[in-house]
Amino acid sequence: MAKRVGVVGLGIMGGAFAHNLAKAGWRVVGFDIDPARNRAMARAGVRIAADVAALAREAPTIITSLPKPAALDATVTAIVKAGVSPRLIVEASTFTIEDKRNAERVLRKAGHVMLDCPVSGTGTQAKAKDLAIYASGDSKSIRKLRPLFSAFARAVHDLGAFGNGSRMKYVANLLVAINNVASAEAMVLGLKAGLPARTVFEMVRTGAGNSRVFELRAPMMVSNRYDHPSMKVSVWQKDMAVIGDFARQLRCPTPMLDATVPIYNKAMRIGHAEHDTAAVCAVLEKAAGVKRRRRK
Repeated sequence: MAKRVGVVGLGIMGGAFAHNLAKAGWRVVGFDIDPARNRAMARAGVRIAADVAALAREAPTIITSLPKPAALDATVTAIVKAGVSPRLIVEASTFTIEDKRNAERVLRKAGHVMLDCPVSGTGTQAKAKDLAIYASGDSKSIRKLRPLFSAFARAVHDLGAFGNGSRMKYVANLLVAINNVASAEAMVLGLKAGLPARTVFEMVRTGAGNSRVFELRAPMMVSNRYDHPSMKVSVWQKDMAVIGDFARQLRCPTPMLDATVPIYNKAMRIGHAEHDTAAVCAVLEKAAGVKRRRRK
């Protein structure tokens, strides 16, 4: 019989986890509050539970990929109230360490084990299993889960004490935030100088200024289309706030991260909230007076 796993939260990331796990032969049960996401995952071979409690009764291991701390609190409450035998919960969202610690304490009191396991990668990378997992917490449990992780990620790293996974995710996402805006800035400079967007992409990709973020986001900048997001600007705002607050708590200056904040905020204000974060290119194009015909 195939090993069983539950996935709570079937959005861009969680949906990719569930889809790849099902493809790898795992028996996946999922749940999302959005009926459309449930229907899409059912078509991909994921069995949809009636609610989180029903999922917890079926799955000994549960992955949570959630948009807000309130969703994590509700999920934890439902798992505890389900009254099931000890479960292993893999928390893969990007939240504050305190939010995760609060959840871990509640689950531990009920006899469950929670790991802090945020992932590094975009939705596009998640679909291709091109993710790195920053795992932290009980090392024995992390070792036990390596076969599961390998079904939807290319690498898993045990970073030790609970919370270190999130700390590493903040460091990684700080670079993503900066590199994304830097990629847009370079693209807009090229456009303003009269270079075709495709030329800018191809030349940067072969030069010293290239980055994984540029390779992932610049194609959207070239096509001037941001409506198939691998990370929504509205969700990214939450990540930015978490990183900024964490750095301030440590009294660690982040001048380059801080410089990107108004650009992401502007993207929200001009209608890109549900678009990919690569839409910061549109913000900088407007500031530079670059006009391109938007593709239909």
